[in-house]
Amino acid sequence: MDRTEFLKPFAKFVDERDWAQFHSVQNLAKSISVDSAELQTLFQLSCEDKNKAILDELADVLTYCFMLAHRVWGVPAQLFIKKFSTGLGKYPASKTKGKSTKNDFLKN
Repeated sequence: MDRTEFLKPFAKFVDERDWAQFHSVQNLAKSISVDSAELQTLFQLSCEDKNKAILDELADVLTYCFMLAHRVWGVPAQLFIKKFSTGLGKYPASKTKGKSTKNDFLKN
């Protein structure tokens, strides 16, 4: 399966509503920030089904992230794989196990 296959139903949803005009790179980045803030507020509030609310907001954040990644990169999964591969080199287990130190400050 093409790595962007799962985005096709969503692309159709957007096309049918003519919403792509509102999905500039800048607007998508803003939407990620806004929905991330909404996700954060759930940890300050008391609500009956917090897990459901968290998953709903997380889905919004992920949707905007995938849309932005697809817009600027093409294949979101490849972007993830590339970043993960970089992280393997920047954060070797031998130097980082049990630490949250930024890689710039790791001792050789």
